[in-house]
Amino acid sequence: MTDGIGMIRPDLQALPQIRERMTFLYLEHCKLNREDSAITATDINGTVFIPAASISVLLLGPGTSLSHRAVELLGDSGVSLIWVGEHGVRYYAGGHSLTHSSRLLEKQAELFSNQKKHLSVARKMYEMRFPGEDVSALTMQQLRGREGSRIRRVYRENAKRYNITWTKREFDPENYSDGSDINQALSAAHACLYGLAHAVINALGCSPGLGFVHVGHERSFVYDIADLYKAEVTIPIAFQTTAEHVGEIGSATRRNVRDAFGKNRILERMVRDIRYLLLAETEEDNPLDILYLWNGNSSEMPAGVSYRESV
Repeated sequence: MTDGIGMIRPDLQALPQIRERMTFLYLEHCKLNREDSAITATDINGTVFIPAASISVLLLGPGTSLSHRAVELLGDSGVSLIWVGEHGVRYYAGGHSLTHSSRLLEKQAELFSNQKKHLSVARKMYEMRFPGEDVSALTMQQLRGREGSRIRRVYRENAKRYNITWTKREFDPENYSDGSDINQALSAAHACLYGLAHAVINALGCSPGLGFVHVGHERSFVYDIADLYKAEVTIPIAFQTTAEHVGEIGSATRRNVRDAFGKNRILERMVRDIRYLLLAETEEDNPLDILYLWNGNSSEMPAGVSYRESV
């Protein structure tokens, strides 16, 4: 066996930033490998080439297998790999961060662990859903109640608009195919949104588990961020796709969601919104690959330096 040098690992600054990439690519029943700086996806119909640094996340469905060299390239390119279940509606595993800076993660942990700051971020999330309304005097219980009413209204309005029979949201991940067409479409659409949110959160170096509205789950922050866009993107698309009477509702929904993500620049907006939620206006996260030493207070000292004890 010979050793292949392959593509030289790019500098972090040379890679496209997460907001400049395409949103996601869903693959199933194919083999993934690597050729130079591209990922190859092969199935019974042939092989397609995927520029690794141009996408943000690969959703890998049933029947996919990938080589070590493919994972190597995807990791070096900062692509998030997310393994999902049949029809793309179950999350199994995922990972990789595009940034090497822990600045946003530190801010997230600081805000999460302080009750007053935690509440402030949660309020900002609700304010984003109720533009033009002053919600500063509402309790979290009142905010949750208002959000529940808003989402139910969105469901009813879209059902009326697209002439879809609607009773309530029902989702059983173990029996996806047993659900009604509209519930299957909603599940597929939301799964894509969760995948993109998870990829952006990972790429920015944040923790998917430290949420502010949702808590106690490994993907609490993913659900927080995804909920900002459901009423605008995934719910209307699910109802519209169902009304079009397509053949396979899940595949059609994913394609429509993918197109909407690009048209509405959702990936770029997620990056901006996460930074808005976690950073003050005057703060900047450190995008460079720099390691510091803790100095016992708020200051930091460069690593890689030999320090002598002061005498």
